[in-house]
Amino acid sequence: MRFFNTAGPVNCDKHYCLSPLSRFDLAEVLSLIRQEKYFVLHAPRQSGKTSCLFALNDHLDQGGEFHALYINVEPGQTARDDVKRGIRAVLTQLAYAIEEKFPGSQVPSQIYTAIEEKGEDTALTAILTDFCKTLDKPLVLFIDEIDALVGETLISVLRQLRAGYTKRPELFPSTVILCGVRDVRDYRILSGSEKMIITGGSAFNVKAKSLRLGNFSEAETRSLLLEHTKETGQVFEENALKSIWSLTKGQPWLVNALAYETCFELEEGKARNNPITDLLVEQAKENLIIRRVTHLDQLADKLKEERVRRVIEPILTGDIYEGMLRSDDIEYVKDLGLITQATNGEISILNRIYQEIIPRQLSWESQSGMALRQAWFVNEDGRLNVSRLIQEFQQFFREHSESWIERFQYREAGPQILLQAFLQRIVNGGGRVDREYGLGRTRTDLFIRWPLKDGTVQRVVIELKILHKSREQTIKDGMAQVTGYADRCGADEAYLIIFDRRLRVSWEEKIFCEDLMHDGWRVTVFGM
Repeated sequence: MRFFNTAGPVNCDKHYCLSPLSRFDLAEVLSLIRQEKYFVLHAPRQSGKTSCLFALNDHLDQGGEFHALYINVEPGQTARDDVKRGIRAVLTQLAYAIEEKFPGSQVPSQIYTAIEEKGEDTALTAILTDFCKTLDKPLVLFIDEIDALVGETLISVLRQLRAGYTKRPELFPSTVILCGVRDVRDYRILSGSEKMIITGGSAFNVKAKSLRLGNFSEAETRSLLLEHTKETGQVFEENALKSIWSLTKGQPWLVNALAYETCFELEEGKARNNPITDLLVEQAKENLIIRRVTHLDQLADKLKEERVRRVIEPILTGDIYEGMLRSDDIEYVKDLGLITQATNGEISILNRIYQEIIPRQLSWESQSGMALRQAWFVNEDGRLNVSRLIQEFQQFFREHSESWIERFQYREAGPQILLQAFLQRIVNGGGRVDREYGLGRTRTDLFIRWPLKDGTVQRVVIELKILHKSREQTIKDGMAQVTGYADRCGADEAYLIIFDRRLRVSWEEKIFCEDLMHDGWRVTVFGM
């Protein structure tokens, strides 16, 4: 029986899959190849790049017009600025690929002495030239994980490919396809020998085009999930299909991981006579986040980068402030797959899973250090006492905010992160917290769903705002926003929290609590 794949290239005989060749414009790619162009195919990690390269490689082999050769240069990553060692790693991968696909070729034996005979800065060019001389058809060379190479090694590889460009197609690959996480234009390589930053665009200025492998569309996501139904008969309820799309927005690894967890790990999901519900999907999502599986760990690691912080932090706060939002940073974080940008320019976190994991990751240590018990904030009737919970946080924030926020790399978003850590600590395991934020919103919206004993759900909205104007105006703006949000969510309760970050204002002035009415809604407003 096939299953959802979460590790390595997809194999359609073993895994539920979409045709890798359908993931990009095949006609455009073939046109570039026939025009002997060098180009880039890039996408975030675990998006299916390698599967697409394998499929294209096979397609070219079957077509008979070209020879195709795939190499993965990731083993050269550890060489960093040791060019001799790095080029040796690249040439070794090339030797393995030639030996496998062209048995009897004499070129691999030359590879192992090429560096000593020709020097590390020309060896790759020389070997590819010698190899192409032996071929009866043009060579299409796929170089996967190109941006795993670092520093002088990467500069050397790019320049050697450029050096051979004019010899194509008879004496050099007619097409080279570089594949990695980022576009080559974004490579900013510190060259120790030249005492300067070398951009990928200058080191590889023969690039004709850059193609980005997109996520699954909603229709493609459904199609993949329904492969499981065709094979097993197990039905996905409509709400479950919608939930998977909302949680992933088609990120290929997330779609597969969430479906695998739901259908192959959860006991209820393993029973093929049980339908897949949105509740099972939510449970699977929580399991993935708690286990911090590899993909999410890699995401968390990227959050530490300063370029990423400059984009993500104002999204978390809803504010745009000085020094943020450089266009090259935005493109970089988009290439990492963390954000999406609408046609009107609005930037937001890609999907609901990332919306959850980002503040959770940024507050992981904070959650662990909070000595809180869920039972303290649950009434006898099973309802979550949100007012008591926020009052407790209000006191906690007064006593500890300065020391806790000081620990955060994302200090501007510190109050929002700290509150979400506090809520997550209490709500986790009983209900769930949905987050809604984005640039220019001037607020962060939280939606708590808390299941009750009678089978209904307690729905609570909490809006967070930073005081920029007067208290009165901030409350006025916030009341309109939180009640609109409460209407949209069908909430039972609404709360507005205002953080006053002014250093010279006393806590006695910052701390307050009052109940106000707006458009028929009773809203409890907390200041801190």
